[in-house]
Amino acid sequence: MHSETRTYRTGGEEAVLDLTDDASAFAADRGDGLLHVFVPHATAGIAIIETGAGSDDDLLAALADLLPADDRWRHRHGSRGHGRSHVMPAVVPPYATVPVLGGRLALGTWQSICLVDLNVDNDERTVRFSFLEG
Repeated sequence: MHSETRTYRTGGEEAVLDLTDDASAFAADRGDGLLHVFVPHATAGIAIIETGAGSDDDLLAALADLLPADDRWRHRHGSRGHGRSHVMPAVVPPYATVPVLGGRLALGTWQSICLVDLNVDNDERTVRFSFLEG
């Protein structure tokens, strides 16, 4: 198994950050296997979605509808509604696994691997890329 971590800055606002290029570079020339992407944070997730056509903004809007940034959350520290960030990984899990064939990600035409971060109080995220040979 090959594994490495990379650090990303998501800024002070909710973000969907496309990791596909970094994931592709990590998997390149590794042959066949599985790429596992994991974010070891209690308030972030990994999604495979289309980006650049509004879907990333739609995901943030859907999460805002499902998990409003208000005072309903029992987990209360940080910015208003921070508790929702701790619930979000139950909806957008902190991992994704993608087949790799001949060193290339076997994603669909419009699929991208994205870091989803609703936590505006923490702008730095670590992502672990692991390759399991097949």
